[in-house]
Amino acid sequence: MKAEILCVGTELLLGDIVNTNAAYIAKELANIGIDVYYQSVVGDNNDRLKESLELAFSRADIVVMTGGLGPTYDDLTKETVAEYFHKKMALDEESLKSITDFFDRLKRPMTENNKKQAMMPVGAKIFHNDNGTAPGLAISENDKTAVLLPGPPAEMRPMFRHAVIPYLMGFSDKVLVSHNIRVFGLGESRVEDMLYSLMKNSTNPTIAPYAKQGEVTLRVTAAADTKQKCEEMIAPVIKNIEDIVGKYIYGVDVANLQTAVVEELIRKNVTIATAESCTGGLISERITQIPGSSKVFGCGVCSYANDIKHCVLGVSEETLSQYGAVSEQTAKEMAQGVRRLAKSDIGVSTTGIAGPGGGTPEKPVGLVYIAIDSERFQKVIKLELNYHKADEREYVRHMTAQNVFKLVLSVLKENY
Repeated sequence: MKAEILCVGTELLLGDIVNTNAAYIAKELANIGIDVYYQSVVGDNNDRLKESLELAFSRADIVVMTGGLGPTYDDLTKETVAEYFHKKMALDEESLKSITDFFDRLKRPMTENNKKQAMMPVGAKIFHNDNGTAPGLAISENDKTAVLLPGPPAEMRPMFRHAVIPYLMGFSDKVLVSHNIRVFGLGESRVEDMLYSLMKNSTNPTIAPYAKQGEVTLRVTAAADTKQKCEEMIAPVIKNIEDIVGKYIYGVDVANLQTAVVEELIRKNVTIATAESCTGGLISERITQIPGSSKVFGCGVCSYANDIKHCVLGVSEETLSQYGAVSEQTAKEMAQGVRRLAKSDIGVSTTGIAGPGGGTPEKPVGLVYIAIDSERFQKVIKLELNYHKADEREYVRHMTAQNVFKLVLSVLKENY
């Protein structure tokens, strides 16, 4: 089946709001085997919305729409879709009660225009909204299906996940299962080169690479009559990929590197503390984003100033004077110091020049040292991260954090 994503809202066209909905929906549709060939954005205008809807249905079986389900006069999505399918609008009492209950929970009065959100095309499948006032809905007729979702991501995503996916799965007689293999330390072209024969010859399961900054995801997807058959088909493919890519894989179906690290720390009952200079607390922030991190994270010290490196972390004045803040020796003593301070099993540190200024010929922008210290393992790694990117500072900070997480994960797996 082919789908098109049509996002509605003048604020999207003006750039006032970043359209994250399309990316989320496209990814979720791919997970259930529905191809997305087009994505469109249209403003809150009835004529242009109708024109966009007709164009979308001329090339897709399913049109997934977000936005335009609110209570105001310019929220036109339902009415336009109802007109397209020649459906009358009628008040849905259950939706009205849900909206009324929502305002009661907030102890706020409901204005008359909110009743507009309970007006539905006759015969529509309604998706209740537990996180807002706009119900979603779907209309399917003559082999064409329109799915209408609220615009706010906090409302759209749970509705899509819990209601729309099961609804769309009903259109297929196949079960699709996907697993995501996370790779760090190799670029997309290198991964494809290593796996070219396997990827070229794999049609079911399929192997699809997706690159983002500093890492690659390999999605392995199988279609079969049952979930068990899919899993049996996928298992040997994942094993082949692991044999080829090996140490660069940091997890399967894990959200990101920091999640993999925190889960491994908890599994091994190992604690960690961080001392950060050039990353400015980014590593500790990403660790504490993960539920359960309080079991393993002792403390984070953001030691930009040399006085803090010396007075708090115990980096010697001689080291700072002789080698400088950005040096192998300073990184080593920072990791030792924060481990001692937090009484943790592992201490990690970062020190470097994130830019865009501050570099010298001897120590250019992008020069970073990361260190890890424990009773079982000590290491300092030099990174050269200057790729002359427009967002160079954030790139250096992000990639430094990524390398720290990969180092910690490797140490945990090999030494604990």
